[in-house]
Amino acid sequence: MTTIALPEIEADEVRPEVRELTSAEFPAANEVWRDYHGVIGDPGWDRVFAAFLSGRIVSLARCRRHPDGSMEVDGVFTPGAFRGRGYAHMVMNALVVACHNDDLYMYAVESLAGFYAEFGFISIPERDLPPPIRERYVWAAGNMEGAEVRPMFRRAGL
Repeated sequence: MTTIALPEIEADEVRPEVRELTSAEFPAANEVWRDYHGVIGDPGWDRVFAAFLSGRIVSLARCRRHPDGSMEVDGVFTPGAFRGRGYAHMVMNALVVACHNDDLYMYAVESLAGFYAEFGFISIPERDLPPPIRERYVWAAGNMEGAEVRPMFRRAGL
């Protein structure tokens, strides 16, 4: 089992459980994601990581394997009531550690590019994204700046 480094917490704060979901838990993740860009987990393609407090999901991150084998990170979401506590860092760390054998790609919201850089993601030209990932943003017609998203890449490894 891989050890995941978690941020320090206050003595009176409960440390969340952070782990990969089983396929039976995907409906609970889908419920949390319901109002977040229509994200839905599919156990056939996805690995989903969650932080739990008292059995409740407080943060999620998804890594999807596309048919060409490329891996896309998305669905990183923490409901408003739980933001600012480091939970997104925890689930992203779990995802990166678990998926470290693969190159990872993503479209990052521009304002969060620095957050993803903490996990080794670097900005890349859109043309360097694998076609199945690039096709998701075809509606932006190459105007990533106008869509306020940034293509990013993380090379395999820890």
